[in-house]
Amino acid sequence: MQYTIPNLLTSFRMLLIPVFVLFFYLPVSWAHQAAAVIFMVAAITDWFDGYLARRLNQTSAFGAFLDPVADKVMVAVALVLLVDRNPTDYHSIFMTMAAVIIIGREITISALREWMAGVGSRNSVAVSILGKIKTTAQMTAITWLLYAEPLLGVPLLDIGFILLYVAVFLTLWSMIDYISAALPSLKE
Repeated sequence: MQYTIPNLLTSFRMLLIPVFVLFFYLPVSWAHQAAAVIFMVAAITDWFDGYLARRLNQTSAFGAFLDPVADKVMVAVALVLLVDRNPTDYHSIFMTMAAVIIIGREITISALREWMAGVGSRNSVAVSILGKIKTTAQMTAITWLLYAEPLLGVPLLDIGFILLYVAVFLTLWSMIDYISAALPSLKE
């Protein structure tokens, strides 16, 4: 592994995952808000590591591998924790379905990218602007859902659910987009 700023940020994000889980389950009144801040820090490092890797010309095979893994694991863990937090809440069915769709899409697209790389067509399923918008909506939604309390009178939980539904729509749209791009190779 090269010790570059982007790789250190990605590694830091991976290290935040158990810290995030620990804070989520702390038996204190501010646990979920602290978990939300940790998740937000992880989301910000996701943006910065990619930006800095390109800007400083510090891309690496290690970073190309670990960055998407760190993102997907952090999001999957956060969604599982959110589903676990209120299993009987009226939003639970929507939260569970959103988690299934988002995690299922990530597994599907990861497998598609791996297969496309194996047949020499990885560029046809490269990350698109739609994927970046989906990630932004998803990370913001999860942060607000984790925080769950109004902030300065703003109902973050309600906004989080709305953004989560937007993220689910974008998740499905981007999955269809990626599969459509790969369809010619899949038909061979």
